[in-house]
This record gives sequence, structure tokens and C-alpha cells, in this order.
Amino acid sequence: MEKPFAITLDVGSSKANKTGSWRTERPVYVDLLPPCSNACPAGEDVRSWLYDAEEGGAGYERAWRTIMEDNPFPAIMGRVCYHPCETACNRGQLDEAVGINSVERFLGDEALREGWSVSVDAPSTGKKVLVVGAGPSGLSAAYHLARRGHAVTILEAGPMAGGMMRFGIPAYRLPREVLDAEVQRILDLGVRLELDAKVTDLDATMAEGGYDAAFLSVGAQVGRRAYIPAGSAAHVLDAVSMLHGLAEGERPLLGRRVAVYGGGNTALDAARTARRLGASEAVVVYRRTRDRMPAHESEVREAEDEGVLFRWLTTIKQVEGGAMTVERMELDDTGFPQPTGEVDELAADSLVLALGQDTDLSLLDAMPDVAVDDGVVQVDGTLMTGRPGVFAGGDMVPGERSVTVGVGHGRHAAEQIDAWLAGRAPRVPADRAVAPYDGLNTWYFADAPRTHRPTLETVRRQSTFDEVVQGLDEDNALYEARRCMSCGTCFQCDNCFGVCPDNAVLKIGRPGEPYLIDLDYCKGCGLCASECPSGAIAMEPEEI
Repeated sequence: MEKPFAITLDVGSSKANKTGSWRTERPVYVDLLPPCSNACPAGEDVRSWLYDAEEGGAGYERAWRTIMEDNPFPAIMGRVCYHPCETACNRGQLDEAVGINSVERFLGDEALREGWSVSVDAPSTGKKVLVVGAGPSGLSAAYHLARRGHAVTILEAGPMAGGMMRFGIPAYRLPREVLDAEVQRILDLGVRLELDAKVTDLDATMAEGGYDAAFLSVGAQVGRRAYIPAGSAAHVLDAVSMLHGLAEGERPLLGRRVAVYGGGNTALDAARTARRLGASEAVVVYRRTRDRMPAHESEVREAEDEGVLFRWLTTIKQVEGGAMTVERMELDDTGFPQPTGEVDELAADSLVLALGQDTDLSLLDAMPDVAVDDGVVQVDGTLMTGRPGVFAGGDMVPGERSVTVGVGHGRHAAEQIDAWLAGRAPRVPADRAVAPYDGLNTWYFADAPRTHRPTLETVRRQSTFDEVVQGLDEDNALYEARRCMSCGTCFQCDNCFGVCPDNAVLKIGRPGEPYLIDLDYCKGCGLCASECPSGAIAMEPEEI
């Protein structure tokens, strides 16, 4: 039986006639930036480690090591990151986003169970770098600097490492054994950590220690106050101090009814903590509406599940022992709350202020060349301040304040410090186009509803500091990893090889180059590009 002309290799077929001469455009394999990685403040190569994790078994360790190239805290970030990668995930337009954060947590926990570690492979540079602050940004910088061969010392003002990961995030969100284990992995690289070592004069400290460069990452651990008239019997405290004291073993006396003033994640942490400390009523007072609340939606839902109450469009006018005078607000055309004059009384034994945090920048008082504006340090694109060799990141610099952002700042600063110490020009990453949803052929992907992480039963959540959100088991983590659509990158599905009518797609299997287009026979029909599931083939005009 004669084979169809398009797929035969016989004489007289397309392989005997070089149909490439017909072509006006050619297919090219591309490697686009996936939206998940584009949205990750820590700079993780999400698609690559999900690809490794899809294999299971030995693939888990490879996936973990890929994460560790960018982020030293997979188990921590898998718990506390608000996963902007998932908000950007293309799969979210098909059904639900891939549970990237859930898989990251699984890999991080697997590494702790198996005792996986990293090493310093670079030779010693002979350079000494000072890191001020052992929060997420400082620890991240220390990790990446140590792996580049620098001698790193961290000076931390507090009694324990972790910064706001320890003193701002309650144990029910981040168990301390997980935090301690991932911090210890960094110290095992040879990073020196000095606790209770507050830096008051950066110039003097650098000169005394013979440091060649410094990274400043002092966290925002000073709670903002607001002027609220209060009687002598009123019990008012700030959320930062409350959570900090609790992390050090102090149990604040809050009473039976607790009001928390503020609308951020810290306010919700304070209210949820109050419930766990025995308060029968915890109410969050916020002067705007729920949709304008800066707290993450998942935090609001979990707080509601635990019995936390909310008073929207409300501000506090006066505090007395056992009660507060509150005023109803309304939003104007710009969304700004305006007083209405309508007042009410709210019973409360204590008031916790969660109105934001500031950073103590007194260590820079003797450094006029380091510019400070509106409470934050001004830096350039390399995170260097006005003083050569002094870099800053995390809560100290303008931008969003989160663990993930801090980790990303630490990594970026380490790269730039390494270049500065070596006298190299700063590395400027190449711009990459982001893989769009409409570039995918989603009909090739099977229906696969997302697996969500289970949570602890409400009764235990209200009375203990046990971890609320649980991890995925191996089967579910593997399933979630396999939901990734590999946006913008070839994952060797063989689709192009199978659909080419001229057999012009050759399987060569070289690392990073699984296929080759035989341009003698490719006539530029574009079928491979139109049928690529992940949008990893583009058609480019033929050069004349």
C-alpha cells in the first residue's frame, strides 16, 4: 500500500525534494519567561523546579536544589509567602492556578526530613562582608555571599535569628523548628552570627572588623503609634511588641475582650493570637471596607473561621478602662474614609495597635552620604546606598514589605556586592518576553482540579499554636507539580515531531536542545508552532 506523500521517505517524496525552498518563514524554538517566575519577588525559576518535581523520587532533590539557587528558605516560603506566582499562573485562566507554594513547601519539608544540604563550592575570595540584621533579607544575602566564597558575619540586635519571621509571624503560621532548621543550614556554610549585637555606628563597626562591604537589612520592628485619648485605666499596646514578646516567651495580659486597630496582616495575626491566648472576643476595627483591606484574603478567611470579628468603616476616638468610643466612617469619592459624627461604644479590656511598622535607622546617623527619605534608605538599582560598598534591602528600602521581597533583595544584593568587590560591572539581566496564556494550546492538557492544602480543625486553632495550614502528601504534591503547563518552554512532548508533514523535526536529545528543524525540508507551514502545547515555537520571517 502506498504511503501518504507527506510522511513517506521514499524517492519522489518530500524528503527527496527539498521543500525548504518554498519557505517564507521558519519555526524557531523559544524559551519565554513564565508568568510565575516573572511575578516571583525571590526570583525563583519556578517552571524548572516544577519540571524536576514532576518526576518524583530523585527529581524532588533536583527540584529543591534548583530552588536553593535562588531562595534558601523553601520550607519557610512554602508557608508564609503569599504566592504572587499563583496569581500570575496561566493555568488560573483555564481552571485554577498550579499550587506552586504547596509544592515548594513539600520540597522544603522533604529536604528537612532527608537532611539535604548545600555547600560552598567557590574558592575563598579573601573578602569580608558585614550583614546587619538576621531577618529574611540579611540571611538570604549571607547565604548567597557565603556560596560565592566571601567571609560573612551577621550582627543581629535581637536574641535570636529570623527577624520578623520569628517575631512577627506567629508559630501557627511558621513552626519554630522549621525556621530554626533553615537558618541553621545557612550557618553551616560558615556564616558567623553574633546575637545581641546592635550596630549603633556603622562606620566604626566596619572599620573595627575590617569589612570590605556591608549589607544593611534592619527590619521594621518599631510599631507606629497613633494619638488616641486614653484614660489611666486603659490598656493599650502595639501589635509588634505583643508578638515580639510572645516569641520570647512572654504572655501578654489582654483580658477577655480584645480590640485590634488596623487592617494589615499584622492586625489579623494579633487578633488570631489573642483568641489563642484565651480572649473570648477579638474584634478588628478598620476604618475602610473589606475590599480595601491590605491584609491578604486568605488571612481574613482564616481569622473569620477562628471567630475573629470585624468592625468595618470604624475608627477609635477614645479609650477608657473596659470600653472604647468608636465613630462610624464613610468613604468619599476617592475612597478616603471621612467621619460621620455617629459614635458608638465598643466593650474591650485592651486595645492592640497594628498601624504599621517603622525601621530604626539610627546606625546611619554618622553617615550623611546615605540618604534617608520618608523613613527608608535610598538605593540605586544595585541596592547600593550613597556610600560605596554599603548596600541595603528588605524593610529598609522603598517597596513592598514581605518575607519574599526581603529574600529577593538579599539575593540581588549578594550578586551586586560580589560584582562590586571583584571590580566587575553589575550584571543586567536580559529582558525576556513573558509567555502569554493565548500562546498555549490548552486543549492538550487534561482536566485536573487543583488540590488544596488541608487545615487544622477550628477548635484546635482557637486554643493552640499548632500549625493551621497543613502540607500536601507526596501523591498530591506530585499531582500538583504535573499540573504545570510549562508556559513558553519545550517539555519534549513530541507534538512537533508527530505533526510535521515533512518529517523536518528531528529528535536529537541534546540537553536543552531536544529537537532540530531540518531547514532543507521545512516549508514553513507553521503546523508545529500552532500545535505546540506550551507556546515554545515561534514563526520568524525567513532571511532573504
